[in-house]
This record gives sequence, C-alpha cells and structure tokens, in this order.
Amino acid sequence: MHTVWKGAISFGLVHVPVKMFSATEDKDISLRMIHKTCGSPIAYVRRCPNCDIEAEWDDIIKGYEYEKGRYVLFDKEELEQLAGEKSHTIQIMDFVALEEIDPVYFQKTYYLSPDQAGSNAYGLLLQAMSDTGKIGVAKVSIRSKSSLAAIRVIDNCLAMETIFYPDEIRSISHVPGIPESVNVNEKELTMAKLLIEQLSTPFEPSKYSDDYRANMLQAINNKIAGQEVQVAPQQEQTNVLDLMAALQASLDAAKLPPGGVGLDTGSGTPAAAAPAPSAADQPLVKPRKPRAKKDKATETVS
Repeated sequence: MHTVWKGAISFGLVHVPVKMFSATEDKDISLRMIHKTCGSPIAYVRRCPNCDIEAEWDDIIKGYEYEKGRYVLFDKEELEQLAGEKSHTIQIMDFVALEEIDPVYFQKTYYLSPDQAGSNAYGLLLQAMSDTGKIGVAKVSIRSKSSLAAIRVIDNCLAMETIFYPDEIRSISHVPGIPESVNVNEKELTMAKLLIEQLSTPFEPSKYSDDYRANMLQAINNKIAGQEVQVAPQQEQTNVLDLMAALQASLDAAKLPPGGVGLDTGSGTPAAAAPAPSAADQPLVKPRKPRAKKDKATETVS
C-alpha cells in the first residue's frame, strides 16, 4: 500500500505516531472519450479561451466567482496562509458510541499503522477502544483540507473515517415530496414486517458484487474477441529529410552560413511530430495541433 499521510494520533497527553493508507480503491472501468468520426481519443488541456493558448501550471492561480464573470483571485502563498500551519496530528477531541453517528456523515476510510517506535502506544489505544466500544471524534488536516474524523477499530487495526461537518449535511426538509404524516393499512404493515423478517440475515459483504462492472468487462472481452475494435489513426509525422530540407531553405532565405545552426540528425521522432501531452482532470476542449516542445512537468496549484 502507498502511504498517503504521516503524523500522529493525539488524545490527552498520549502521542501515537502513525502512517495512513487508503482503505478503499476505485474499481470503476474508465472509458475514454473518443471522436466518433475518426476514432481518436479526445484530449484534455488547460486552454485559455481569451488568449487562445495552453496555460502552463506556473501561470495558473485560483479564483472565486462572486458574480458572473467576476473573480477574486488567490495565489498559492495566500491559500497556504489561510490554511494556517499544516498539522500532522489527528487530535481526538471526544470519545462517543459509534451508533450515535449517522452513516450520512461518513466520507472515506483510511487504515492507520504504527510508525517509528509507536507500536506500544498504538496497541494501547487499540485495546482501550476495543474494550470500551468507543470511537474517537477528531480533527485532521489532509492535503490542506481540514476534516472531522472518526477513529475506530477494524479487526486489529485502527481506522480513520473522514466525516462531513454538520453544516455540510443538507436538511431533509429540502427534499421535495416527503409526506408530513404516514397512514398505512394495518394488514399491509403486518405483511411488510413479516417480509422484512424473512429477508433478514447477518451482513456478509462477500455476497454482493458489482454486476455492472462484471457485465462491462464481459462486453469488452467479447468486443475484443470479435475484433470489434476501433483503432485510432496514426498522427501524420514529418519526414526527417523534409525537415532538414525546410531548415536548409530557411537558412538560405535568412542568408546564414550552412553551419550557423546545429541540427540533430538522429533517428528520433521529429519535434514537430511529437504528440501533445494529455492532462487528465482538465476541462474538455477541442483537440489542438501537436506542439513543438514537450511541457515541462510542474506541480499543480493546491
């Protein structure tokens, strides 16, 4: 497993160094967007519609749209100052019973393992929580986002569930069509209760499976077996000799000496034919022509 966070659980004066690992994984089948006409995958790029250029990460800041088309802007340093000092502590504030927290609050689950020389403190907290049947309500900051969390025991492992803040839960009163009162037929109610009793069973997660994913995988395999496969057309590439001839012609036109410009005559793909880099999670725009230079890898603005 990949470590996503390192820090410590703190309750009272006890400090428990831990590592955090994601407890779940997304097994959705990812489908690319394909141009129906030619079968080429559609690219996602960071393109400014006003300047008509692809924006580099260093030129991107964040903004809040307070009116249509009007933004207040924040650079990376301002956002870091607003977030305050990054804490690497899961600070337990209270211990409560698990059944007191409605499942609507839960977001994502992480496993916690002891770090460094913290195995004794880790084991102490795990055993104490197991014996008391309590879970800890804590605050934690992950990737510059502050979250509430529930620390609980799963088998012989401490786990952390990020949970929504109360004001992030929408009121049921906003749901349309909810009846103010319920009037049911007593005989129908008795039969409904009987049916529930007949269908009641201990929860066994292994009984359930993702039928859609299984059907999708089967359909993919069937299409491959039947050769019902769309092959993306090859991008047109510039011949090396043609490129050399064009450069020589440019030198002649500029009246520069033949040795005035160095030229790599290797067998690599010409720069003009290099495919444009893809950038997932970006707004969908029209595919653009390949660029002469490959993007320099930079980090996203957090």
